Amino acid sequence: MKLPGRLGQLTYCLNIHPTQTFDDVMAALTGPATRVKHALSPDTSFAIGLRFSGEALAELSETGKRTALKSALDTGQFRAITVNGFPYGRFHGTRVKEEVYQPDWRDEERVRYTCALADLMADIAPTGETISLSTVPGAFKSCAAGSEALIVDNILRAVAHLIDLCERTGVTVALAIEPEPSCFLETIAETVDFFTTHLFGTDAAARVAELTNLTRSQAADALPRHLGLCYDVCHAAVEYEDPAISIAALCSAGIPVHKLQLSAALRVENIDPHKRTALAAFAEPTYLHQVIRRTACGYASTTDLPEALALGRATDGEEWRVHFHVPIFIRDLGTFSSTRDFLAEILSLHRHSPISPHLEIETYTWDVLPAQLRGATMADDICREFAWVLDRLT
Repeated sequence: MKLPGRLGQLTYCLNIHPTQTFDDVMAALTGPATRVKHALSPDTSFAIGLRFSGEALAELSETGKRTALKSALDTGQFRAITVNGFPYGRFHGTRVKEEVYQPDWRDEERVRYTCALADLMADIAPTGETISLSTVPGAFKSCAAGSEALIVDNILRAVAHLIDLCERTGVTVALAIEPEPSCFLETIAETVDFFTTHLFGTDAAARVAELTNLTRSQAADALPRHLGLCYDVCHAAVEYEDPAISIAALCSAGIPVHKLQLSAALRVENIDPHKRTALAAFAEPTYLHQVIRRTACGYASTTDLPEALALGRATDGEEWRVHFHVPIFIRDLGTFSSTRDFLAEILSLHRHSPISPHLEIETYTWDVLPAQLRGATMADDICREFAWVLDRLT
């Protein structure tokens, strides 16, 4: 939905539903997304955050299916303003874990997939909208060693495609890189350094000029229009970022936040045996749940929650932040809490000085949440998340 003044547009991401196939996407749009739209915006159009797997995207090369998608969007009064281009493969009902980053930005298939997503969005975009396309933060950190130059060049090749796409269609698509724990780009400080050194520098402008019909000066101007950040609030909170300082650092470096993903993580203060036992309910086999631990000696990270739990009593007294997206309308989770206060501060900052044109709620873990944290229906829970956000923005 469109927010007041310069606050942008608020939506939710379709990746919380199965969207592996074209039929899955259509079922999500005509089923739960429609119920949410009718509850929140019955008489006006409703912004929607789309998600297409590589498989669904290939199916949409068929004219009939693309026409059917456009018809569903028009009939449902959905405005397709953003797309989640992060997960390429199956994202529900199977082991995802570190495979979620594959193919990563070392791989030609990531470039092809991203460019094809942009082409689709330019075809279905509402008139006059700028589209954000969120993507993998380079690669999983353990896979990225020695690949920096390849990652940079592949990202710039995708940006060159977006520039050409804008010239051909008039639609601006902005690639939004999403930092995440245990990845090549993990913290805001790492991200600022990477952008200023490799993506927004003179060499990057020269490479984009070489790939397009732009001058170097024009390429330098075009880069931030078509490349920037997806700031996932859950990820930033897990990294113990400071909301105001992290946003100010991006602003100072001239790195636009093309999409702001609204999410909250698990927060456990003074870990002890009782809390470790309670956390075991979140150690599920589908998604990767990175843990950043604040210890007496500083910060330490573990790649997944079971790995952190296995450390046992050696971690007693630490604070843990766990990459497990929990409902943003719940702060008290019983034995522990969430990072919802971090999200509330981000929304306060946005209300006073807008951070991004696209705000997207992204609690994709409903299927694996402990039962006591789920409501009667997913649509009801999504509406509660919208209500919580709107209460802090208006």
